[in-house]
Amino acid sequence: MPFLNLAPLASLRVSTHQIPRHNLIPNTSIQSKPLLIYRSCLPSSVTASSIEAHLKATGVVVPQWRYTMYNVTHFHSSTHEVLCIFSGRAKLCFGGESNPSKVVTEVQKGDVIIIPAGVAHRLLDDFNSDFQMVGSYPRGKHPDMCCGKKEEEEKVKGISGLEWFERDPLYGDDGPLL
Repeated sequence: MPFLNLAPLASLRVSTHQIPRHNLIPNTSIQSKPLLIYRSCLPSSVTASSIEAHLKATGVVVPQWRYTMYNVTHFHSSTHEVLCIFSGRAKLCFGGESNPSKVVTEVQKGDVIIIPAGVAHRLLDDFNSDFQMVGSYPRGKHPDMCCGKKEEEEKVKGISGLEWFERDPLYGDDGPLL
């Protein structure tokens, strides 16, 4: 199977964040699963194709797109999301810009972001760096787009019934997600 040479678990730097509900954005309040950022997880030689092959071989999520992140605050009520950065760097906001408990962080090629359903996210700045990611979701899941509006409340209720990952999307049976 085509596996990437990932950072060893013993030296992998992982940022974990619990972000409280803010206005109509649930963030991590429903399932209490943290936003995870694996820093420098992927090798410097990584390409979109090699990420896709690795994710397919691991079998936890299915790669569905290559793109940047939208510059509008949004979240998904229908699925958790795995973002693997293969190009550039960016400043991102998680939790909603007006949320006093928001997380603003810089990410770069080689980082992986695991976003639980309900966690708002948006691009703040891509530093003109051709910031690109492979976006992946659990098998059979497809993202919807929610922006924290009153008419989305029914969709948001569905987050509580979403299953969490049984295996780490990158590391399989091991990994920080578990």
